[in-house]
Amino acid sequence: HGHNEGDDPSYTQPLMYRAIEARRSVRKVYTESLIKRGDLTVEEAEAALDDFRSRLQDALDTTRSTEHDPDIVAAKPSPAAGVLPPAATAVRREALDRVYAALSNIPDDFTVHPKLARQFASRDQMFADGEVDWALGEALAYGTMLDEGISVRLSGQDSRRGTFSHRHSTLFDYENGDEIVPISHAARGANLWVYDSLLSEYASLGFEYGYSVERPEVLTLWEAQFGDFVNGAQIVIDQFIMAAEDKWDQTSGLVMLLPHGYEGQGPEHSSARVERFLLLAAEDNVQIANVTTASQFFHLLRRQMHREVRKPLVVFTPKSLLRAKTTRSPVSALTDGRFLETLADPNPPASDEVTDLVFATGKVAIDAIDRRDELGAKSLVTRVEQLYPWPDQQIAEIVAAHPNARRIVWLQEEPENMGAWNFVKGRLYDGHGETHTIQRRSRPESGSPSCGSARVHAQEQDFLLNSVFNG
Repeated sequence: HGHNEGDDPSYTQPLMYRAIEARRSVRKVYTESLIKRGDLTVEEAEAALDDFRSRLQDALDTTRSTEHDPDIVAAKPSPAAGVLPPAATAVRREALDRVYAALSNIPDDFTVHPKLARQFASRDQMFADGEVDWALGEALAYGTMLDEGISVRLSGQDSRRGTFSHRHSTLFDYENGDEIVPISHAARGANLWVYDSLLSEYASLGFEYGYSVERPEVLTLWEAQFGDFVNGAQIVIDQFIMAAEDKWDQTSGLVMLLPHGYEGQGPEHSSARVERFLLLAAEDNVQIANVTTASQFFHLLRRQMHREVRKPLVVFTPKSLLRAKTTRSPVSALTDGRFLETLADPNPPASDEVTDLVFATGKVAIDAIDRRDELGAKSLVTRVEQLYPWPDQQIAEIVAAHPNARRIVWLQEEPENMGAWNFVKGRLYDGHGETHTIQRRSRPESGSPSCGSARVHAQEQDFLLNSVFNG
């Protein structure tokens, strides 16, 4: 508009100094606001500023006074520990019953939505029959921790209900809109917080990360509405969640629940970008899992608080599998079991008849088992439930137990350039490349996570599964 940058002295200032001045202005406005509200006195504000400046100056003086020996060679990093020993996550049956009673505790004067009432009646029958589905396994994980005095905090854009309408942690009276949170009745000296967050993954995940750092005794979870949407918070993941322990020795037990799976819903509702998280995984900085049963999810969540170490946990959670009977577990798996990094084939061929070893993670592994059974193929399908730390010892034991199998296949739904393949292939080749043929079965490489047509998706999935067993 006729303005010349040279006429404005602000344009001659380096960007760094302009940013500093902007921060000072914001700090000044905020401080003045606190003083006007009576939350802070002028003297307290000046003392806090002096203390802050003193800390910065001390750090600078210490750094400058440190002698640097040019002959010092940096020590090699410690080798990664890998898969840790199992944690004790099983619970007594009476604790489960106590928590289930709390979950079912709905006041007589509270009107449940008719559809939910039928759903809860089915849940009662399922539990009475000795089974738990995905939603109940998750609820019992939270409830048993509340019962043990461990607080739980969950936030996300639709977390109270669950994006796929499975959780229903908060119930609304069908007549007057009153709210209740039944599972909170299980708490013993603990708190349950479940929030529907604002539509900003960057802001929400950043806050929850900070909360997890400051409150390590609380199980803190953030859930993406669809796993794809986590890319809106990529800066928080890169700068803090995955790198903070290496950069600042700052630990976090934050859990990220990212719905993931190819269901024919298009490129924005299929992939939580498994490959990005695996690319950032090193030095035991994170745990990455894609579990397929209710008991596995139950133990994985409880493991997060029953280990001495605190590591971020990324869970690629299911969508259609939320209601699939294949994800159900017996109640005994909660009272006697633990988390397993790999799950055995539920219907394996005879050990000496196995010709191929197929490894996969998540929903596609369930699909592969079904297709294998239809075709009568002599392939063993193993579900890799924990991708990082990679369970190399367990994989080696499976390979050794089937000496007649000469082919190892990694199966994934994602395109060749995405998913876990580029992380997994080196580990498979290093461990078994000299004795076995290593192959990949995936969609062709692509610039997009998936196609946009449900019909094309179904054709691709059919071809992918057949290619595993028919060559």
